[in-house]
Amino acid sequence: MSDDEHHFESSDSGASKTFPQQAGNIRKGGFIVIKGRPCKVVEVSTSKTGKHGHAKCHFVAIDIFNGKKLEDIVPSSHNCDVPHVNRLDYQLIDIAEDGFVSLLTDSGGTKDDLKLPTDDALAAQMKSGFEEGRDVVVSVMSSMGEEQINAVKEVGAGK
Repeated sequence: MSDDEHHFESSDSGASKTFPQQAGNIRKGGFIVIKGRPCKVVEVSTSKTGKHGHAKCHFVAIDIFNGKKLEDIVPSSHNCDVPHVNRLDYQLIDIAEDGFVSLLTDSGGTKDDLKLPTDDALAAQMKSGFEEGRDVVVSVMSSMGEEQINAVKEVGAGK
């Protein structure tokens, strides 16, 4: 054996954060990566083929994490990156004073690495439901290594 020992710090599964899809096949309501950010497509328009041959797709999309509007123009025959987007529901266990939340996973473990959402209305809904003792379920959207709470549901009447 050699003295050089390989040590890997990576903790992800090695799966790609995106997959290619032809620009002409991406529709409104789908997802696309624009400027390295995962976005939801809100508008698609396609121009006709011109003198130099390619029809172009004009995408208007909203970043799924910060809500910023982004635009991109791509030839319809070229591939675009489409992010893998996952949405999971967790039950809220606790809200720490530093703004981090403790969530109960389906397997019975806890997830403690998410902060309260930056959307003040969502954060207020979570806090009020928690303080009143109701069961609060949060939807967490994850894509391209980022996670964020994007929806809150209250279940049941409480204790």
